[in-house]
Amino acid sequence: MPQLAQRVGRAKPSAIMVIAEKAKQLKAAGRDIISFSIGVPNFLPGEHVYAAAREALSHDSGQYGSNRGAEPLLDAFLQHIEALGFSGYGRMNLSIGIGAKQVLYNLAEALLNEGDEICFAAPYWTTYHDIADIVGAKVNVLHCGAAQNYKLTPAQLDAALARKPKVFLFNNPSNPTGMVYTHDEIAALAEVLVKHPDTWIVTDDIYNSMVFDGIGYHNFVFARPELRERLVFVDSVSKTYGMPGWRVGLIAGPESVAKAVTTLNSNHITSIPEVITAAAVAAFSGPQDIPQAKCAEFAGKRDIVVAALSAIPGVVCPRPQGAFYAFPDISVAFGKSHNGVKIDSDVEFCAALLEAKGVACVPGSAFGEPRAMRISYTCPTAQLAPGLARIAEFFAELS
Repeated sequence: MPQLAQRVGRAKPSAIMVIAEKAKQLKAAGRDIISFSIGVPNFLPGEHVYAAAREALSHDSGQYGSNRGAEPLLDAFLQHIEALGFSGYGRMNLSIGIGAKQVLYNLAEALLNEGDEICFAAPYWTTYHDIADIVGAKVNVLHCGAAQNYKLTPAQLDAALARKPKVFLFNNPSNPTGMVYTHDEIAALAEVLVKHPDTWIVTDDIYNSMVFDGIGYHNFVFARPELRERLVFVDSVSKTYGMPGWRVGLIAGPESVAKAVTTLNSNHITSIPEVITAAAVAAFSGPQDIPQAKCAEFAGKRDIVVAALSAIPGVVCPRPQGAFYAFPDISVAFGKSHNGVKIDSDVEFCAALLEAKGVACVPGSAFGEPRAMRISYTCPTAQLAPGLARIAEFFAELS
């Protein structure tokens, strides 16, 4: 019998979706389940987005679109990134994809040969390692624990770049931790990046509009503009606009990279449908009141989550300042038991928590940090306090 390609053996199902599916099955069986597992914003875009989609449907051409992206979408994205602080970019610096995940995969195909090294900090988004494995890249994980607020230090970055990796992948604000790098922290890392000119820089910053406490969004090119010639900025409509199912991701970077991604699109996806394009244009260029209100709402939920976790003896949770995640260190539970069930790992902890209390969280090992778990607090507000109370009860019952 013919065999599958070797790369398929390197591909793994999403650990996040495994937990979500288990929670879904329990709920279908009648269990009272509160899910803190999936990283979806759980709100819908404004009516102007739907109006734009309906209007596009009314005069749909039925034709293929641009491999790079329709000009109205590229122009709307240029306005969006200029508001963030990126200047001097044009349409030839841009390209699109079916969500940021597919954009990241295209970038891996465009930038990494098999055997090349890619480095990124842990905790990391699960897909980073998975994509690197599929394309045959070597991964150098830079461990950043709770003691350093899950943030990469300049010394760590300098040591990693001394190995001359082909790509440095950076995520700010962070999934899974919710941590946000300050202006000074970004500037310090940018100084290190300037010293190592042989590495591509990819900044996956799709939560850039979900930043709390006035800390602001910052990028390496703001601190050192010369990094523009090798930095690729990744964005999406998914999180900011409540549109994860619409699947629109974009990049801004050097023309050579944008051209490469566009060429890959011509072989992979061809284009984004007209109706999806119209909705994305409306999201970027239309009223921003819903994203702004949701950002404030998430900041309030963050305060509730951190207060509840901080009240649990032994649990350490660095204070997130963006996205909609908390990433508590739960290792105080290791070596203990809950109703006779021994807990020696994050996976066992999350499994026992789901079974005993009906609360679904994702084990930190899925993100490269096995001492923690991820809490996504985008659930309905009415479920937040009860879910956190169940977690506290679980800890209190450990022996």
